[in-house]
Formats: sequence, C-alpha cells, structure tokens
Amino acid sequence: MTADATTTESRDPDAKRLFDAWRTPTGWRYWSAVNNSEVGLWYVVASFTFFLFGGILALLMRIQLAVPENDFLTADQYHQVFTMHGSVMMFLFAVPILEAISILLLPEMLGARDLPFPRLSAYGFWCFLIGGVFVCGSIFFGVAPEGGWFMYPPMTTEYQTGVGVDIWLLGLSFIEVASIAAAVELIVGVLKCRPPGMRLNLIPLYAWYILVVAVMILFAFPPLIAGDLLMELERSLDWPFFDASRGGDPMLWQHLFWIFGHPEVYIVFLPSVALLAMIVPTFARTAMVGYGWIVLAAVGTGFLSFGLWVHHMFTTGLPAISIGIFSAASQAVAIPTGIQLFCFIATLLVGRVTKSVCLLFTLGGLATFIIGGLTGVMVAVAPFDYQAHDTYFIVGHLHYVLIGGTIFPIVAGVYYYYPAVTGKQLSERLGRSAFWLMLIGFNISFFPMHFSGLLGMPRRVYTYQAELHVGTLNLISTIGAFVLAAGFLVFLWDVLRPKSRQPLAPRNVWNAGTLEWLAEVPDKPWGVRSIPIVETRYPLWEQERFVDDVDEGRFYLPGADEGKRETLVTSVVDAEPIQCLRVPGPTFLTHLAAVFTGGVFILSTFHWYVAAAISGVLAVATILVWLWTGTAWIPEKHEKDVGRGVTLPIYVSGSRAVGWWAMFITMLGDMTAFISLVFGYFFYWTIQEDFPPQGSNGPGWIYPTAALLTITLVWLAVMAARTWNRQDRGPMFYGAIAFGVTLSLAGVWALLMGPSSHAMDPTSHVYPAIVWVLVLWTALHVVVGIVMQLYCAARRMAGKMTARYDADIVNVTLYWHFIALTSLITWLVVAAFPMVAR
Repeated sequence: MTADATTTESRDPDAKRLFDAWRTPTGWRYWSAVNNSEVGLWYVVASFTFFLFGGILALLMRIQLAVPENDFLTADQYHQVFTMHGSVMMFLFAVPILEAISILLLPEMLGARDLPFPRLSAYGFWCFLIGGVFVCGSIFFGVAPEGGWFMYPPMTTEYQTGVGVDIWLLGLSFIEVASIAAAVELIVGVLKCRPPGMRLNLIPLYAWYILVVAVMILFAFPPLIAGDLLMELERSLDWPFFDASRGGDPMLWQHLFWIFGHPEVYIVFLPSVALLAMIVPTFARTAMVGYGWIVLAAVGTGFLSFGLWVHHMFTTGLPAISIGIFSAASQAVAIPTGIQLFCFIATLLVGRVTKSVCLLFTLGGLATFIIGGLTGVMVAVAPFDYQAHDTYFIVGHLHYVLIGGTIFPIVAGVYYYYPAVTGKQLSERLGRSAFWLMLIGFNISFFPMHFSGLLGMPRRVYTYQAELHVGTLNLISTIGAFVLAAGFLVFLWDVLRPKSRQPLAPRNVWNAGTLEWLAEVPDKPWGVRSIPIVETRYPLWEQERFVDDVDEGRFYLPGADEGKRETLVTSVVDAEPIQCLRVPGPTFLTHLAAVFTGGVFILSTFHWYVAAAISGVLAVATILVWLWTGTAWIPEKHEKDVGRGVTLPIYVSGSRAVGWWAMFITMLGDMTAFISLVFGYFFYWTIQEDFPPQGSNGPGWIYPTAALLTITLVWLAVMAARTWNRQDRGPMFYGAIAFGVTLSLAGVWALLMGPSSHAMDPTSHVYPAIVWVLVLWTALHVVVGIVMQLYCAARRMAGKMTARYDADIVNVTLYWHFIALTSLITWLVVAAFPMVAR
C-alpha cells in the first residue's frame, strides 16, 4: 500500500474496510491470491515465457533450414523442435495469452470487483502452468512429441512408439481443462457481472469479442478432447479407432482435429481484434464507427468458422460437392472479417488521430493480417490449394494471419494497458525501434516463403536439396527471423527494464473513454471504488462527474460492511441488479486441485494407472473440499443494502445464480465432446459397408434399455429431491437421494453389462471399441452424478443447504437433465440404431 493510499483509506472508513476485504496476501501467502489482477498477471507472464520458448525453437528451425542439407539438427531433433514450436505457440501462448488478458482486464472493463469464480481462474492458471512445464520439459529429455502440432495418425499411432505422442495427447488435454475453465468464467462474467445500466448494446466491444470467443472455445475444444481420448485409447489399449485393418479410419482424427483447428485460428484472432477495438477509438478520439456491424460481424465470423474445417482436407479425396460447399464457405468468412477492418479504418478516418506506438502496432497488424487474409482466400480456392497444399506457401500464409492478426495487436495491447496494470509507461522510443525491427524482420522472414512454397519446397521437412533452388530464399527467411527476434528483444527489454526511478503515469494516461481506465495509479486491489451505473459506451467521455462519483463511493457497494468480498450480479439483457454476490478469497486448495488433476494426466502418460487413479481420487476430494468451504455460503442475513436505496439478496439459486450458469455452460461443452464421439460412430457407419460388421449382435437391447429406464428414474428422483428439499421434507429428500444413488449404481451395472455380456472385444474391431467408449462415457457421468447426490445429502445434514438456500441441489438437478439426455442418445445409438440400420 502506498502512503497516499493509506492516507485515503484512513480518512474513509468504507474505503478501509473495502481495502482490507480485497487485500492481496503478502509473503509466501501471496501465491494463494485469487484476485483477477494477480492471477491474470501470472497468466500473462507465463504465456509470454512459453512464447519466448517457442520463439527460440523457431530460430533453431530457421538455422537448420538456412542452407541446403544442413546438419545443425538431426531429423529427430528437428521433428521434436518443429512439433514443440507449433504446439507451444498454439496451445501455450495464442489461446492462453488472450484468456490471461481477459482475466486481467475484463472485470475492470465491466466495472466489476472480480470475475464470479476467482478460484476457478486460479485453478485454471495452475493447471496451465503445470501442463505447460510438463509438455515443454519433454524436449530436454529427448522424448518430445514428433508428430507435428496436428498429430496425424497412423504416423502417431503405428510409427511412433515412444511417450512423446502421449505427452502431447495427455499434457495438452490437461491444458485444455484450463482453457475451458477460463471460457466458463469469461462467459458468465460477461453475461452476469456487468454494471447496472450496461445493456447488451452498451457492452464494450472487447467483452463482445471475448463472449464470442469463449463460446467458440466451449464448442471447439471438446472435439479435440474426444479425438485425444480415442487416440490415447488406441495407443494404450489397442482400441483400433484409426487402424484401417480393423475398421478404423485415420480420417476421423483429421475431422475432429480440424473441427477444433480452424475455429482455433479465429479463437486467437478475434480477441486480438478486440484489443484493437479498444485502442482505435482512444487514439482516434471518437467512438467506434459501426458498433452494431462489428458485433454482428464478430458473431458471424465465429459462426462461419465452424463450417470451414474441411478446407484443410481438400487433398484427402473428398467428394466434389463437399469441396465446393466448403470452398465457398471459406471465402465467405472474408465478408464479416472485412466489415470489422473497414469499421476500424472508418473510425480512424473520421477521428482526430493521435500518434503513438500502440497505433503503430495496430496499423502494422492490420496491414499484415490483410496480406494473410488475401492468401487465405487463395488457398480457399480448391485448385490453388491442390498446388500449394503442404508447401511453404501455407507456412507463409499461416504466419501472416497469426502474427499479423495476433502478435502485433497483443504487443499494441501491452503498450496500451501497461500503465493501467503497473502504473508506469513503456518507452515510445524503444517501442518504435521494436516495431520497425519486428515489421521488417517479419516480412523478410515470411514473405519469401510464399515463393519457396510455389517453387516446390514442402513443409515439415528437416532439410532440402540444393537442386530445389530455394536456398537463397531460405537464407533470407533465416536472416529475417533473427531481425524479428531482435525486435522482440527490444520489446522485452522495454517491459522488463527497471522503472523504479520512472515517475508514475497519469491516471487514464491515454484519455480513453471506457471503464477500465477508472483504475487508480497505483491500482487498488478492489478494482473499482464503487460499482457505477453506465449509460453510454464511453462513460468516461460522456457521463458528467463520472470518475468523481465512482471515487467518492456514490454508486453501488462503496464499502464492505461485513468484511466480505462482494460484487454485483445483474440480469443478462438489461443489466438490472439482482444479487450481491460474495466471492471467495485466497486459498491453496486450487494449487492442490491442479496438482492432483495434473497427476491423472501426467502419470497416465507413463502408464502408471494405479498412481493416476489415486491422484484422481485426491483431486476429486480436494475439489469437494473447495466446493464445501468456498461456495453456496448461507449468509447471516437474506438481503443487503448495496447503496442508492437498493436492497438485493445475497443468495440466489436457479437461473438467476452464476453457479447455475456455470453448470449449464460446462455441460454444453461436455455434451459437445459426447456428440463428437457420436459423430465418430456415424462417421464409421457412413464410410464402411459393414458397420456394424456382419455377425455382431452389438450390446443388444435389453441391458441398454434397462440402463436407460433406470437412469431416467434417477433423473426423476433427483427432481423429486429438489422439490422435497424446497418443501423442507427432510425424510422424503433423503429417501429420494438414497433411491437415486441405488438406481444409479444399477444403471452403471446395466450399461456395462450390455457390451460385456455380448463379448464385445474393443481390440477386435472399431465397432465394439466405439460402443464401449459411448457406454463408458455415460457410465462415468452417472458415477459423477452419484457423488453429486451424496454431496447434496451431506450439505443438508450439515445445515449448509436448506429449503431456502438450495443452490446445490438445483445445480445437481441441471446436471442430471444432461445425463438423462446423454443416456437417451447412447441408447438410440448403441441399441436402437443397429436394429433400424439392418
């Protein structure tokens, strides 16, 4: 705390109580912090560290390719470096850095004290860090994956027997847990934690973009998780999902991977555009032109991105009609992208532009991305793609899109938001040097790749012959890569150089109009002194005395009378206040949960399944303790005066509660992974004439039907338990729970008896293997449902859940809605469909 801050808080008792409630732990307990400001900063630092690691790997690749037939790296070393570069950049930097920035800045943009689940953010960060170190560390032991960031089978299932592929599959699946956790946090944050008055048409563009991207993550990552599951089962247990000799097909992996992989491009691009959407109006000194069009274009881009994955597979022998449809869709995505870019340009044209390094990187990023977008339209045309596929033309295109569309905007964002986070400004002089080195180095490095690709240089090779006549182009690219790296070093020095003698930056140093610039200098842990009423998109420009009213506590929750961390929850559409939400504070439980969760994935990599199972049990136990002690607290009073004459409930359940939304969103992602597995079943059916194979009886219909009926009864029992809990009929509640748990066990037994009683060997053919996967997926979810039911019973026994305070059983009921649907789909696929198809 600074001397000024101490003085301010000593004069204002409300401010002092607020400061104490949100105080960041000190000493070794600092690492137990869960504030968005701390977790977001750790996330950003970790992501940039992984980025630098990936950049060093890129330089090693460029040294190897600088001259023909170079032996700087062996083939195996190059393949590991090449695989790790792509994987690190995509999974450990591109997506995490944007989630990190959002966790760091989104609450301030929304005028909220924090996001609704700060411990979930911390858990996601520690999962990300542990998983990232595990995956990156493998290269130092010579066991890193070698299959490229796309891991195509059968190369990775039949010809690579080391643990490298398993490290990729399980390590990155673990990291994807962090990505989905962050997506849930961000979706609920944007929908439910906006300040009063911030209706949908007043949401900052950054928040709109993040909402779109978080929804995309929710639907894009689960197919990859499903693919990872299938490939790991093939590698570990010999279940032949991608083995053509036993009915499998490696093309299924390509579909699942690119259903994730193509939206991934927009998942990393749109948040970067979001940063530009905040920077451009500030330096144009005017509101963004075409706000509504930009929102529609962002939504349209996200929607279209899920219909483009096949354009990565034009050369795999797909039907001409499919290629035509996906080629047209791939070109159509240029329309919403163009709308966004034209709006940015129009804003700069109508405004009074102020020069800055932020704007340099903004313009450099837009120009670079446009080149990458145009070459993207070229490869969307199938005949051209046939010529350029798997050549360095694609490498050049990819990096123009990703570096132009992502890296330059992120650097612009760092220069823009650095004063808000640290209180100090970065150097304009160093920033300009970094910009020109990066822009020139980038173009020297990647523009020649288009020509080397058209001359026939294939990608993913560790060397090439002099007779190919691409040596000079490759040497130029390598020189450019080092110039680009020099630019990043200047940028890194600007960020890390000592600034203790540098004066603090003025508050709202850029004279921006959006809420995050309410941040005081130095910033306070509470985020915003009082939660404001917002009437415009740029309240700092357009609402009179706005900053003074916020600072003097004239809006909502100006203090913390009970010493609790509190923020407002508002309605989804109109942002009407509906709850005073209490959020948990520092804890080390998130670390333990992440370590034990990581143990499941990491120990499984080395086939230490008993140890992995023990780690899984410990992870579940830790998460239950976390939920028991940190969620659904029964308050000391029902309502609270939050200021300005408004009284709000402290505890709500159902669709008004953030926990209900988190469960709903999580289950949407879970259901997407399940549907991806169902997609696999019907993929095999469509491409094979004998699926199910002749002579196979499948799991029959008796046991699957018994399982469906039993699980349906459990679903009804859980709903009855919710009703009886609300009626405070304890014996009936406990009876329903006991009935539900008993029938759940019976349902699991019936599910497993279907394929096992019909001797379905999952290693013999892909049909029994995919049936077993669907059955086990459903059974595992029922087991989780049993734990949830017992948890609710224990909560009621302990007095932590009552007829009035019933969020636990309400959320568990929502979970069982999805389990009932999952069971029905499983029954339709494994029991009903074979009878109809024959």
